[in-house]
Amino acid sequence: MDMEQDKVPSAREDEGARVLLLPSTPGEVTNTLIHYYRGELGRMTSWRDRIDRTSNWAITVVAALLSVSLSTPTSHHGVLLFGIMLVTLLLMIEARRYRFFDIYRARIRQIERCYFAQILAPDAKTGSEWAAVVANSLRHPRFLLSYSEAMHRRLRRNYGWMYFILFLAWCLKISTPKLQTEGVQTLQAHSWSYVIDNAVLGPLPGVAVIAIVVTFYLGILCFALRPDRDEGEFGHGEAHV
Repeated sequence: MDMEQDKVPSAREDEGARVLLLPSTPGEVTNTLIHYYRGELGRMTSWRDRIDRTSNWAITVVAALLSVSLSTPTSHHGVLLFGIMLVTLLLMIEARRYRFFDIYRARIRQIERCYFAQILAPDAKTGSEWAAVVANSLRHPRFLLSYSEAMHRRLRRNYGWMYFILFLAWCLKISTPKLQTEGVQTLQAHSWSYVIDNAVLGPLPGVAVIAIVVTFYLGILCFALRPDRDEGEFGHGEAHV
């Protein structure tokens, strides 16, 4: 009995010791916040590095397929269509990574804008709810952007130019006789029938292929030109990823 009674106080003492481990003074709170900021900054940097890798892959794919397709007349225009598919896949992967990156970026910006900036230059308009926002994000992590919004941001910042370059190269490929297998001396096609014949892809007729590509790019254009949601940290400043 004496041994059991001794165990109960020790357990309570351990529980009390664990509670006392929480920072109890302003200096300890500040020190803990600094270490937390470094940890979040490391996670944000890690996800940013993953985003940059996907963009680098996409740029490499575009450059390689342009070189293969336009360097020799024996290459098929389908190589460029395959490149469009690969870029779309990489855009989808990057949008997923960007959603994770946005979580940590939002926490970092809350601390920088509402805590460190207040230390350097206090602003009465800046509220003190930032700690509750960060704490709620830690207790209940959730995505701040939908998948389509993440794709929209990455498309407007990086991938729109890649799509545009591939489209121009594809148009050049199917409309320039010197880039075709039979290669002639003329520089441009003389009729639409020539372009349509060159756009044939396997069993698909040239008209169908052109219609599919044009429809796809019209959809990409409408998606890229839709208004961006200006909320959260994007409402503060102009430097954003």
